[in-house]
Amino acid sequence: MKERNLHAPNLTLVAYEIDSDQQIPLSKNKVKASFPSPAMNDMDDKISLFKELIKHPSSTFYAKVDGNSMSDAGINDGDIAVIDKSIEPQDGKIAMAYLDGGFTLKRLKVDSATRTVWLVPENAEFTPIEVKEDNESFLIWGILIHVIKSF
Repeated sequence: MKERNLHAPNLTLVAYEIDSDQQIPLSKNKVKASFPSPAMNDMDDKISLFKELIKHPSSTFYAKVDGNSMSDAGINDGDIAVIDKSIEPQDGKIAMAYLDGGFTLKRLKVDSATRTVWLVPENAEFTPIEVKEDNESFLIWGILIHVIKSF
Protein backbone atom coordinates (compact mmCIF):
# COMPACT_ATOMS: atom_id res chain seq x y z
CA MET A 1 0.00 0.00 0.00
CA LYS A 2 1.43 3.37 -1.02
CA GLU A 3 0.35 6.56 0.70
CA ARG A 4 -0.19 9.68 -1.38
CA ASN A 5 -0.62 13.02 0.41
CA LEU A 6 -2.84 15.62 -1.19
CA HIS A 7 -2.28 19.00 0.44
CA ALA A 8 -5.01 21.61 0.74
CA PRO A 9 -5.31 24.65 3.01
CA ASN A 10 -5.78 23.65 6.67
CA LEU A 11 -5.91 19.93 5.90
CA THR A 12 -3.85 17.03 4.66
CA LEU A 13 -5.91 14.46 2.78
CA VAL A 14 -4.56 10.96 2.43
CA ALA A 15 -5.39 8.71 -0.50
CA TYR A 16 -4.18 5.13 -0.58
CA GLU A 17 -3.06 3.18 -3.61
CA ILE A 18 -3.56 -0.52 -2.95
CA ASP A 19 -0.78 -2.80 -4.23
CA SER A 20 -2.30 -6.02 -2.88
CA ASP A 21 -5.49 -7.26 -1.34
CA GLN A 22 -4.41 -8.08 2.20
CA GLN A 23 -7.05 -10.03 4.08
CA ILE A 24 -7.54 -10.52 7.80
CA PRO A 25 -9.40 -13.29 9.66
CA LEU A 26 -13.18 -12.98 9.93
CA SER A 27 -15.27 -14.98 12.36
CA LYS A 28 -17.99 -17.03 10.67
CA ASN A 29 -20.21 -16.11 13.60
CA LYS A 30 -21.54 -12.69 14.48
CA VAL A 31 -20.25 -11.20 17.72
CA LYS A 32 -23.02 -10.83 20.27
CA ALA A 33 -23.35 -7.43 21.86
CA SER A 34 -25.16 -8.99 24.79
CA PHE A 35 -23.93 -12.23 26.40
CA PRO A 36 -20.60 -13.89 25.47
CA SER A 37 -20.52 -16.64 22.87
CA PRO A 38 -18.06 -19.59 22.89
CA ALA A 39 -18.08 -19.56 19.06
CA MET A 40 -15.12 -17.15 18.77
CA ASN A 41 -12.83 -20.11 18.08
CA ASP A 42 -14.32 -20.35 14.58
CA MET A 43 -12.08 -17.97 12.57
CA ASP A 44 -11.79 -19.63 9.16
CA ASP A 45 -13.06 -16.91 6.81
CA LYS A 46 -11.08 -13.90 5.57
CA ILE A 47 -12.20 -10.36 4.84
CA SER A 48 -10.67 -7.44 2.98
CA LEU A 49 -11.60 -4.27 4.86
CA PHE A 50 -10.70 -2.25 1.80
CA LYS A 51 -13.21 -4.15 -0.37
CA GLU A 52 -15.87 -4.00 2.35
CA LEU A 53 -15.54 -0.29 3.12
CA ILE A 54 -14.42 1.35 -0.12
CA LYS A 55 -16.78 1.10 -3.09
CA HIS A 56 -15.12 3.82 -5.23
CA PRO A 57 -11.34 3.65 -4.61
CA SER A 58 -10.39 6.37 -7.08
CA SER A 59 -12.70 8.91 -5.44
CA THR A 60 -12.26 7.95 -1.77
CA PHE A 61 -9.90 9.64 0.67
CA TYR A 62 -9.30 9.92 4.41
CA ALA A 63 -9.14 12.99 6.63
CA LYS A 64 -8.27 13.18 10.33
CA VAL A 65 -11.02 14.92 12.31
CA ASP A 66 -9.95 18.00 14.25
CA GLY A 67 -12.45 19.17 16.87
CA ASN A 68 -15.75 18.00 18.34
CA SER A 69 -18.44 19.83 16.38
CA MET A 70 -19.82 16.45 15.24
CA SER A 71 -19.56 14.58 18.55
CA ASP A 72 -23.30 13.95 18.86
CA ALA A 73 -23.09 12.03 15.57
CA GLY A 74 -20.33 9.88 17.07
CA ILE A 75 -17.53 11.69 15.21
CA ASN A 76 -14.80 12.89 17.56
CA ASP A 77 -11.44 14.63 17.54
CA GLY A 78 -8.79 12.26 16.18
CA ASP A 79 -11.20 9.99 14.30
CA ILE A 80 -10.48 9.28 10.66
CA ALA A 81 -13.26 10.29 8.27
CA VAL A 82 -13.61 8.20 5.11
CA ILE A 83 -14.95 10.50 2.39
CA ASP A 84 -16.30 9.51 -1.03
CA LYS A 85 -16.24 12.25 -3.67
CA SER A 86 -18.44 10.26 -6.08
CA ILE A 87 -21.55 10.41 -3.87
CA GLU A 88 -24.04 13.14 -4.70
CA PRO A 89 -24.55 15.62 -1.83
CA GLN A 90 -28.06 15.42 -0.35
CA ASP A 91 -30.01 16.92 2.51
CA GLY A 92 -29.19 15.08 5.73
CA LYS A 93 -25.85 13.61 4.58
CA ILE A 94 -22.63 14.46 6.41
CA ALA A 95 -20.31 16.25 4.03
CA MET A 96 -16.77 17.52 3.95
CA ALA A 97 -17.09 21.07 2.66
CA TYR A 98 -14.57 23.71 1.68
CA LEU A 99 -15.88 27.12 2.74
CA ASP A 100 -13.98 30.41 2.53
CA GLY A 101 -10.51 28.90 2.74
CA GLY A 102 -11.11 26.10 5.24
CA PHE A 103 -12.49 22.58 5.45
CA THR A 104 -15.29 21.49 7.74
CA LEU A 105 -17.23 18.28 8.33
CA LYS A 106 -20.93 19.02 8.88
CA ARG A 107 -24.41 17.68 8.15
CA LEU A 108 -26.00 19.22 5.06
CA LYS A 109 -29.35 20.91 5.48
CA VAL A 110 -30.86 21.95 2.17
CA ASP A 111 -34.02 24.04 2.23
CA SER A 112 -35.35 23.75 -1.31
CA ALA A 113 -38.14 26.26 -0.68
CA THR A 114 -35.73 29.08 0.20
CA ARG A 115 -32.80 27.61 -1.80
CA THR A 116 -30.67 27.83 1.32
CA VAL A 117 -27.83 25.49 2.28
CA TRP A 118 -26.73 25.08 5.90
CA LEU A 119 -23.73 23.26 7.32
CA VAL A 120 -25.07 21.95 10.61
CA PRO A 121 -22.86 20.74 13.49
CA GLU A 122 -23.94 17.79 15.62
CA ASN A 123 -23.01 19.46 18.91
CA ALA A 124 -25.19 22.11 20.60
CA GLU A 125 -22.09 24.14 21.51
CA PHE A 126 -21.57 25.01 17.83
CA THR A 127 -23.63 27.23 15.54
CA PRO A 128 -24.95 26.17 12.11
CA ILE A 129 -23.29 27.89 9.17
CA GLU A 130 -25.50 29.35 6.44
CA VAL A 131 -23.88 29.24 3.02
CA LYS A 132 -24.51 32.61 1.38
CA GLU A 133 -23.90 34.07 -2.03
CA ASP A 134 -21.30 36.44 -0.57
CA ASN A 135 -19.11 33.56 0.70
CA GLU A 136 -15.76 33.64 -1.09
CA SER A 137 -15.92 29.94 -1.93
CA PHE A 138 -18.04 26.89 -1.24
CA LEU A 139 -17.52 23.36 -2.46
CA ILE A 140 -18.67 19.95 -1.25
CA TRP A 141 -15.55 17.77 -1.44
CA GLY A 142 -17.36 14.56 -0.65
CA ILE A 143 -19.76 12.65 1.56
CA LEU A 144 -18.81 10.79 4.74
CA ILE A 145 -19.18 7.04 4.33
CA HIS A 146 -17.35 5.69 7.40
CA VAL A 147 -15.60 6.81 10.55
CA ILE A 148 -12.55 4.93 11.83
CA LYS A 149 -12.17 5.18 15.59
CA SER A 150 -9.60 4.16 18.15
CA PHE A 151 -10.63 3.24 21.67
